[in-house]
Amino acid sequence: MRLHRLSITAFGPFGATQEVDFDALSSAGLFLLHGPTGAGKTSVLDAVCFALYGAVPGARQSPGASLRSDHAPADLPTEVQLELTVGGRRLEVTRSPAQPRPKKRGDGFTLEKAQSRLRGHDPERGWQALSKSHQEIGEELTRLIGMSRDQFCQVVLLPQGDFARFLRSDAEARGKLLGRLFDTRRFAAVEERLAELRRGGEARVTAADERILALAQRIAQAAGPAGGEATPIAARPGEPGLAEAVLEWAAVARSTARERLDIAHRVLTGAEGRQRTARHALDTERELARLQERYEETVRRAAALEERRPGHDRCQEELERARKADRVAPALELREEAELAHRRADAALDRARAQLPSDLADAGPDQLAELERRFRQELGGLESARRAEARSAGIDGERERLERESRADDATVRDADAWLAGWDAVHAGLRERIATAQEAATRAERLAGLLAPARRRLEAARRRDALADELLAAGETLAEARERALDAHESWLGLRERRLRDIAAELAAGLVDGTPCTVCGSAEHPAPATEGDGHVDRATEETALTAHRRAEETRARAEQALGLVRERHATAHAEARDAAAPAAADGSSAAVADGEAQGAPGPSVDELRDTVDRLAAEHAAEHLLAAGTHAAREALDAAEREHADRLELRQEAERRAAARTSRREALDREQTALHDELAAVRGASGSVAAHADRLTRRVELLAEAAEAVRAERDAARRRKEADDRLSDAAFRAGFDTPEAAAATLLDAAAQRDLQHRIDAWQAEAAAVADRRAERDAREAAEQPAARPSAAQGAFETAEWLLREASSALAAADQRCGELTRLSRQAADEVRRLGPVRQEYERVARLAGLAAGTSADNERKMRLEAYVLAARLEQVAAAATARLQRMSSGRYTLVHSDARTGGRRAGLGLHVVDAWTGSERDTATLSGGETFFASLALALGLADVVTEEAGGVRLDTLFIDEGFGSLDDQTLDEVLDVLDSLRERDRSVGIVSHVADLRRRIPVRLEVVKERQGSSVRHRL
Repeated sequence: MRLHRLSITAFGPFGATQEVDFDALSSAGLFLLHGPTGAGKTSVLDAVCFALYGAVPGARQSPGASLRSDHAPADLPTEVQLELTVGGRRLEVTRSPAQPRPKKRGDGFTLEKAQSRLRGHDPERGWQALSKSHQEIGEELTRLIGMSRDQFCQVVLLPQGDFARFLRSDAEARGKLLGRLFDTRRFAAVEERLAELRRGGEARVTAADERILALAQRIAQAAGPAGGEATPIAARPGEPGLAEAVLEWAAVARSTARERLDIAHRVLTGAEGRQRTARHALDTERELARLQERYEETVRRAAALEERRPGHDRCQEELERARKADRVAPALELREEAELAHRRADAALDRARAQLPSDLADAGPDQLAELERRFRQELGGLESARRAEARSAGIDGERERLERESRADDATVRDADAWLAGWDAVHAGLRERIATAQEAATRAERLAGLLAPARRRLEAARRRDALADELLAAGETLAEARERALDAHESWLGLRERRLRDIAAELAAGLVDGTPCTVCGSAEHPAPATEGDGHVDRATEETALTAHRRAEETRARAEQALGLVRERHATAHAEARDAAAPAAADGSSAAVADGEAQGAPGPSVDELRDTVDRLAAEHAAEHLLAAGTHAAREALDAAEREHADRLELRQEAERRAAARTSRREALDREQTALHDELAAVRGASGSVAAHADRLTRRVELLAEAAEAVRAERDAARRRKEADDRLSDAAFRAGFDTPEAAAATLLDAAAQRDLQHRIDAWQAEAAAVADRRAERDAREAAEQPAARPSAAQGAFETAEWLLREASSALAAADQRCGELTRLSRQAADEVRRLGPVRQEYERVARLAGLAAGTSADNERKMRLEAYVLAARLEQVAAAATARLQRMSSGRYTLVHSDARTGGRRAGLGLHVVDAWTGSERDTATLSGGETFFASLALALGLADVVTEEAGGVRLDTLFIDEGFGSLDDQTLDEVLDVLDSLRERDRSVGIVSHVADLRRRIPVRLEVVKERQGSSVRHRL
């Protein structure tokens, strides 16, 4: 990796843009970066780190710190641009941190996000944009460089203070630094993974042992008292031997449970025999008690039956008399029905006679029927009078309708006359409206033709003004490009002249003894020319030439851009001054056109905008007026149609009025004839219908009265016949009078009740007779009283003993089955635990070995420490090669894996003193010795990390401070070592403010501290 150019803008102490040319500084191989304290020497290295990784070194990346310079103006953004070659590719990376910038509108600031850009250089196509993504750029640069930010800061920027602390620190601190540089996280991850696997395996073994112990507890619960006879389990979860102890303990519990099951079987057999004997004795006592109680009940029922015998005889006698009275019941019912019918007919006759006149109160049915016939005949003769009356009412309705039609026609005629009176004025107004709309349409077309060119001129004027600003900017850009091209040309010519002055020294560098000189031809070279101060080599001249050509290309592009903007501006200016397209029809527009034609600068945007707005307003007004043409024509057509309709309506109304006059006269004649006819028929009634209603009511009353007289006479006859039949039926049934038969009569329910009483007494008598004939009951009554309660107590005791024996047997059988099932589960768990425990023991051994806690790990070194110890051993070997040269062969760095105190071994670092032959700790070195030892260690570490990162070549290194602690001789030796790095075409930058180094190192980059911000100066 080689750095070419660094551009810093508003970064750290630099308030303006500063350029650092690493190509010029690296031409000598060794250069000095110096300046007063606080000027910003380290900020140059921070800018390099920020350009590559988007962050400054970790020690200076404090939370809340801003990278923006306090000296920079508000409108100058912070930006770092680095051009470098890495992995065979020429790249340019530009980064800007998140920073406040002035708002584009209004006052105040807004936070602008961080930005990144990456470009690649192609020899044929030049610079090409590659990415603008922070993530993509970071991943690509990290892949090409092959180092993380921490590795880069330690390997390329070489902070001496960190390595001095590394020499004096303990193994723990060294491990942290080496872990960051060599990225041993994968080994730490292996340790953690093994520890995690060990914890997981231990958890699985413990969980399995806990399941086995849980099964043991369940076995103990299932075993009951038998479990107390076995030896308790003393092993805990995770301890060896737990599974075997549980299996042995379960076997003892199963054996004891089977013995208790055999005993329960024998106890149950004896309890079943005693229960059968007690059951037979209980059944015998219960049967004897039942027979004795049955005999006593029979005696009680016989005595009660004799007590109810008189009531039984009375019921029989009462039932026989009621059955005789049943033969008289139909005649009694017929007499009651006849009496009820007669009373109803008599009441209806009284109501009918009350509605008749007094002279007809005693009339017979024949007289009433004759009057009814005469009134019906008179009612039939009124039908023609009804039709005449209905026609008279219809004539009245028709005359009213004719009057309504006459009033409506009169209103129609008056309305038509009023409308037709103003027809001429309306007709003329509508025609004038159509003419006005047509004239507005003509004016709107003319204004539309003026509006389009005016709008084009307005747009052209706007483009003209915008292009004027672009033209001014392009001119300024061209002036700047020309100035830079002149500066680059002068710089290239100056460098070329300086190179030509010292061309002899450049040619002398290629002279070899015995080889002829290309200039003079001599094979001897007694006094070859040497390089003077400020010598310029070929690469520097070519770089200046490249910059000159690039500046010329930029100038040509600026000239081309300026010509294009000028052409567009001239076109827009011509379009805005086009007088051939009039913008308006008034005098002001003509004056504007005349001024343009005479070479005036052209109308302004405001003038053209006013003209367009005025034309647009006039066009909109005329267009709106012209849009009413169609509506005006439709209004005229509608008015003409309405005129014709109103004339026709007035004529129709006049024709209908003449027809109504004739019809009204005919109706008057017909109504007079009907009135004469109805007056003769109505009589005293108000109308024919009222007269007919009165006759209809009289007919109905006469008919009802005649029917009531006939019904009363028929009901009296039927009542007399019913009395005769009832007397005959009572005599035949054996009763003296009908009233005696009626008193003895009982309804069906009462007769059924008497029969039920008789049947119940007879059934009870038969049942008592049957019971008295039973032999076993009589014999049982002769024996002593039964004792079923004592037999029941003996049976219940035997039954309880049987249930207890059955429960004990079931419990013992269930216990044996449960113990067998749980023992089988425990055996299965033990079989499954075997491979898990073997895997856990294997992982535990590996985890202990990697963590340094195993007895097999003699030095108690963790895996990560072991890898870092190997890397430290490589670093010590690489550093020794330079340390011996710096110390004139006195000191050698060696790695030690011995333990110190109670700490772990592996990261010890000692120095061997060749003068004394002793080996001592690096913390005992003096200040100067510590500096060149740490420098040798840093250079050696850079070599090892470079190889670790894939062999990426590091062509640029920086060494920060520490040279002030060296004497002159040691400083010369250190500089010789650093100068030897040039043999590999590597450049080294020393960051120091030691004054003696400015004399020893001619190529320098000076950082100057000023009030307005720091700046850099190249001293070549």
